[in-house]
Amino acid sequence: MGLIQEIRTFSGTIPAELKEKKGVHELRFIVAERKVFLSRQKLEYQARFRIDDEKKLVKFTEMLKESGSGMSAGDSSPGFGFKKETYSTKGKQREGSIEEQSNLFGKKYEYKFDFKTIRGKIEELAKSAGYGFDYSVTGMGL
Repeated sequence: MGLIQEIRTFSGTIPAELKEKKGVHELRFIVAERKVFLSRQKLEYQARFRIDDEKKLVKFTEMLKESGSGMSAGDSSPGFGFKKETYSTKGKQREGSIEEQSNLFGKKYEYKFDFKTIRGKIEELAKSAGYGFDYSVTGMGL
């Protein structure tokens, strides 16, 4: 089984959507989503990578994208809550987690996401297939 097929199999276990366009693969999934009355908020993880079979190298970048639509009370959602993001950049890689806890109209919402989980698995799959792994925070060079 080829490397991209192994990554495709892994993406099905998350579950995540994996697409390819002009040689760049994009893996994305929703980490958290909240729908209340006329507003909707979501946090989406996106990883982009290019597999260079000639150089036996996987170039990889990732990000969290937060989006919202609809009406909300002022500049934040109704109710009380907080979001905490902790990360560090050791060498060139971002490590850490993002957590949110909130109490919205009496209902608790919680999620926790560790950045390294997906990147670590793809790096592991690449290395076991004999490929190098090049991570970039900015995504330049894909």
